[in-house]
Amino acid sequence: MALTQEEKTLLRDLARRVRDIAALPVMAERRRMWKRHNSLDPVRPMILVFPEGSWTELLPDAALECEDRQARRWEHELRSRIYYHEHIRDDTVIEDELVVPRLVRSTGWGLEPRRVDSSEARGAWGFDPVLEGPEDLKKLRLPEISVDEEATQRNLQRAQDVFGDILQVRLKGVTHVSFHPMAILARLRGLGNLMMDMAARPGFVHEAMSILEEGFQGIVRQYVEQDLLSLNNDGSYHSSGGVGYTDELPQPDFDGEHVRPCDMWASAEAQELAQVSPRMHAEFALQYEKRLLEPFGLNGYGCCEDLTHKLDYVFEIPNMRRISISPFADVEACAERLGRDYIFSWKPHPAHLCGQFSPERIRRYIRHTLDVAGDCVLEMILKDTHTCDNRPERFTAWTEIARELVCAVGST
Repeated sequence: MALTQEEKTLLRDLARRVRDIAALPVMAERRRMWKRHNSLDPVRPMILVFPEGSWTELLPDAALECEDRQARRWEHELRSRIYYHEHIRDDTVIEDELVVPRLVRSTGWGLEPRRVDSSEARGAWGFDPVLEGPEDLKKLRLPEISVDEEATQRNLQRAQDVFGDILQVRLKGVTHVSFHPMAILARLRGLGNLMMDMAARPGFVHEAMSILEEGFQGIVRQYVEQDLLSLNNDGSYHSSGGVGYTDELPQPDFDGEHVRPCDMWASAEAQELAQVSPRMHAEFALQYEKRLLEPFGLNGYGCCEDLTHKLDYVFEIPNMRRISISPFADVEACAERLGRDYIFSWKPHPAHLCGQFSPERIRRYIRHTLDVAGDCVLEMILKDTHTCDNRPERFTAWTEIARELVCAVGST
C-alpha cells in the first residue's frame, strides 16, 4: 500500500519536530552523562522510563492518523519520541535518526511453546507443556539464521524516500543481544514441571540447557559469519533496561565494518529461577549464560529476579557492567556489594503508578534507595509499566519527583 501525500506530509512534519528536539543542547549533555555513567564515572543517578504496556493509554491507536501499516509504525515511533520530550522528560536521548532493521529470520528451535490463554484481556496465561521428557529433546533443532535482503532494501528505500533529507536513515542489523535459555525451557516444559525437574531429574535439565547453549552459540556464530551484528554503543536498549552509550566499545582493533561480539554489549537473565537458591541458579542457568556472555565486550545480567544473594555468581561473568536490582531485592545489601564496580540498575516498583497514586510515598521510596546507594553508579529504570490507570500524567509526576531527588544528590 502506497503512502498518501497526506500521510507523507504528516510523517515529515513529525520528523522535523524530532530533528529539532534532537538538536537541543540537553540531548548532547545527556549523551555525555550516559557515557560517563556507563564507564563507572557518574555525574548523578540516571533516570529512564519505559511506558511499555501503558503506551496504549499514553498514545492510543485512535490518536494515529496514518492508515498504511508501516506509516502507522513510523508515526507511533516519532510521536513517542516527541511525547518523551514534552511529557516524560527523563534522561532519554532523542536522536535525529530513523533505524531500518535488517529483516533477520530464524527457523526456531523445532518445538513451538503452547499456552492456555486467559479469558480476560491482557490476563495471565498458563503453560501447556510440549516437552514431556528426555525423549522429546530429540525434537529440538538448532536455529538457522537468514536475512530477507530484498524486503530489507525495500524498507530502506521507502524510509529514505520519506525521511532521507530530514533524519539520518540508518540500516542496522542485530543490536540487542540477550540470552534467555531458561525462559525458553520454561515455556516448553512448564515452570512447575521445571522446578520439580531440577530436584528429581537434574540430568534432563542440564541436557536441555546444553542444547540451548549450543543453539545460542550457533546463532551468534551465524550473526558473525553473515555480518549481521551492528554496534550498540549508542542509544540502543541494553539488558533489561539501560542504554549503550560508551566510548569503551568497539575495541581498539575494530576495522570499522565487521562487528564482533567483543565490540558489543550483551546480557542474560533467568527470572524463572527467582525462587531457587543461589547454588541452583548458578548450576542450572549461570554456568551456561556465563559461557554465552564471555565473548562480549560489556555485559549485563538480570531482570525481575532478586539477585541479592546471588551476586557472587553474577560477579564471575566476564566483563560484567550492568546488574539489575529488581523491586524485590534488598537495595541496601546490593548497594554494599556493588559499590562503584558495577552499574546499579535499580528497577523501582511500577505498581506505584496504579491505584491510589501517592507522590509522597514515591518520594520516600526513591529517597530511601538514593540514601542507601550512596556513591554507587545508580540508574533508575521504571519499566514493566503495564498500566497507569489511564492517567498518563502520572509518568510525568513520577519522573519529576525522581529528577528533583537525583539532582539534589548530584549537587551535593
